[in-house]
Amino acid sequence: MHYNCLLVDDETDLSKMTCEYLEMFEVSCAYVENTAQCMDFLQKNTIDILLLDINLAKESGFDLCKRVREEYQMPILFISARQSDDDVLIALNIGGDDYIKKPYSLSVLLAKIKVILKRIKQQEHKIKTAEASDSGILLMEDKLSVSINGREIALKAKEFALFKCLFTHRNAIVTKEKLFEQVWGDCFYSDGTLNVHIRKLREKLEENPNDPKLIKTIWGTGYMLELEETK
Repeated sequence: MHYNCLLVDDETDLSKMTCEYLEMFEVSCAYVENTAQCMDFLQKNTIDILLLDINLAKESGFDLCKRVREEYQMPILFISARQSDDDVLIALNIGGDDYIKKPYSLSVLLAKIKVILKRIKQQEHKIKTAEASDSGILLMEDKLSVSINGREIALKAKEFALFKCLFTHRNAIVTKEKLFEQVWGDCFYSDGTLNVHIRKLREKLEENPNDPKLIKTIWGTGYMLELEETK
């Protein structure tokens, strides 16, 4: 089943109230209390946005965020009573897309969710349009896989996010800084991290990874996914 939001918070009364409020505005929402329930939910359902508290009984929302980021690429909004700038910075640097402090306004939360859902819808339209015009390329985000000329290749979460970014900007140079920002969430990773992921993509997608025809290196700048547009 698909939901717009999954809320992970051990304050069940607050979670229930939040979900009921969002449902009033046609934003489908479910809630769970801990890491195990969250991972089980994600295996059985799909979601657009993850709403995540930091303090989860004896668990840490930070740890859960890192675990989710290994497998999924949905936007993550931290919702927490912790007020320090250090907590905000940690949340954003490990993969969070926004940080909302408790007590939060339900109307403000709804507005933030609506903005993200609109962006997701626009991005999905852009990708579908690209898939229709680019011969032989199909992105299957629900399966984290790419089909090239009918051959389906399974990718890891970061590999898929990297290819998706290059695909969205196909036939144009994508700088290293832009890739770090869109795939990893910041610019503080080393070139080595990017190089390793590019190499793994080439090994899976290119006929000859040592002579890539698809993912081109633009020395000193970044990379480009080179595709022939269908006439």
